[in-house]
Amino acid sequence: MKFIVKKSSLQGTTRIPGNKSATARAIVLASLADGVSRIKNPLPGADSFSIVQMMRALGAEIDISGGNEWIFKGVANHPKVPGCVLDAGNSGTGFYLLCAISSLIDGCSVISGDEQLCRRATQPLIDALNDLGAQVYSTRGSGTAPLVIKGPLKGGETKLPGVNSQWLSPLLIAGALTPEGVTIHEDNLMERPYVNMTMGWIKRAGGIVTHRNYEEFTVPGGQEYVGFEADVPSDWGSSGYPMVAAAITDSKVTFVGMDPDDYAGERMYPHIIKDMGGNVSFLDHGRTVVIEGGNELQGIEIDCSGTPDAVPALAVLGCRARGKTVLKNVEASRLKETDRTKSIMEELSRMGGRFEETPNSLTVYQSNLRGAHIDGRHDHRIVMATAVAAMMADGETIIDDAEYVKVSFPNFFEVMTGLGADMERLVVLPSGCNE
Repeated sequence: MKFIVKKSSLQGTTRIPGNKSATARAIVLASLADGVSRIKNPLPGADSFSIVQMMRALGAEIDISGGNEWIFKGVANHPKVPGCVLDAGNSGTGFYLLCAISSLIDGCSVISGDEQLCRRATQPLIDALNDLGAQVYSTRGSGTAPLVIKGPLKGGETKLPGVNSQWLSPLLIAGALTPEGVTIHEDNLMERPYVNMTMGWIKRAGGIVTHRNYEEFTVPGGQEYVGFEADVPSDWGSSGYPMVAAAITDSKVTFVGMDPDDYAGERMYPHIIKDMGGNVSFLDHGRTVVIEGGNELQGIEIDCSGTPDAVPALAVLGCRARGKTVLKNVEASRLKETDRTKSIMEELSRMGGRFEETPNSLTVYQSNLRGAHIDGRHDHRIVMATAVAAMMADGETIIDDAEYVKVSFPNFFEVMTGLGADMERLVVLPSGCNE
């Protein structure tokens, strides 16, 4: 599918769907727990469905027919040997979480995903699981999926590089169900908001995790997760695309149902826009955010260590700002579905964007963008960020791989066009097919 986007502005009020990362953690913990759990406002995205299917394969009973409320009957902290290959699809979060969860099983599991996921670095997590008593290896010897995993995980001590929190979170969740517990030493941990989110959801399920200055994490063994009820907050990460679109065009958009106390680092989006000179108002104790475009923006320095997924949208924002915007500590963004720093730089360069790149930074200069043909790179965040950029570009922009928005923001098109975006969907039929 393609998006065809022209210069446009937004007006109106919107509510963003549930947080993708929180939904992933809720699914896994509710599936592991003893008893019934109810999760309200989960994100009904492709990644969520992949995780649901994998946890069903481990024995959880999951009812998602209720739409806005999913009901779980967990495995009482004892996942079973799956009768099929665990397919994470495009979900990196689901893949890493299930690597650790399946290592709890006294038996063998095989886990894989789509072509893109099978390129994602996994060796640090493989090494950590092996340190803790599992037997894990990459079928290709490349430190990437497919993986064969043999448990049970016993516990003990290990260390991880801090560049990717997606290697740590699985060990925190699984560590509670090991007989010995785990201690994990982290080297300069990035993405701390995601780790806080993991620890918050563990606590909600009755688990205990402690840490010493984010350098050493301790999870007592022999714990049991219990059923719980919880609401998934609206996704600050997804909100960033219409928020940035409103700030860089002649727009006024009201966002309702936001949680200013959410764990997500992306809750800083409106504050970043305000720091750059944007017109931002907070109402109802921060649960409603109003962003009005038209103000001249000024480039600033932004630390992305806690918000690597925000790099594509912030790069678009920087193209509008006077002077230069420096995105620092972007290393973690290079380990996602794509190297997102390089991907967004290359795609926005097609539109006339000007950049300077180092291994851990991206400098964005004010640029007059023009329409172009964009490669979405099978990455939902590249697709959405370039769609926003197209709203301030001269001419028409065509974006490939538009169907990937279903990963984190399945109603992105409906939300944006409902607010007034000049955006069309073009479904491309396979060669030789007729309508």
